[in-house]
Amino acid sequence: MGKLQYQCTMSLDGFIAGPGGDMSWLAGHLGPNPMVEETMDQTGALLVGNRTFGGDDPHRGTEQQGEPYGGGWTGQQFVLTHKAPDTPVPGVTFVGDLDSGVAAAKAAAGDRYVGVLGAQVARQCLDAGVLDEILVFIAPVLLGDGVRLFDHPGGTNIRLERLSVTQAPGATNLRLRVLS
Repeated sequence: MGKLQYQCTMSLDGFIAGPGGDMSWLAGHLGPNPMVEETMDQTGALLVGNRTFGGDDPHRGTEQQGEPYGGGWTGQQFVLTHKAPDTPVPGVTFVGDLDSGVAAAKAAAGDRYVGVLGAQVARQCLDAGVLDEILVFIAPVLLGDGVRLFDHPGGTNIRLERLSVTQAPGATNLRLRVLS
């Protein structure tokens, strides 16, 4: 079975979305990045938070709007929600709990990664001890407020091991293994 990998782009000051979930800031930082291409090739399924699935889109107003990785990735998505829409969404399965979502996404991914999208889902995966890696594309921008990469009221101490650090035009790519 594949590993669960939290995949996101983050501002240098630690935000994956701006205030209110605004993702428009990201549009100016999308560009060629071999690590993004490699990640899309190695990802077999997505486990997505409901706010991420239905939230703001950096590709708003373009043909890529609503598509994972701006249309660069295709596959099965599993969206965690307690309220599935009435109308089915092609390629998307709505799941009501983390355990069934993780199991279904892992089965769909086979030996490839399950890409975890959304800060709350990533935190739930960390709390459950099922997140294997974190892949962060660090954009050279300061947002000052918004949705943090990781937020744990009261704090915690999750140990990570650096697997790789690479550079791309407009981003630093940081890949980490979750140790505890």
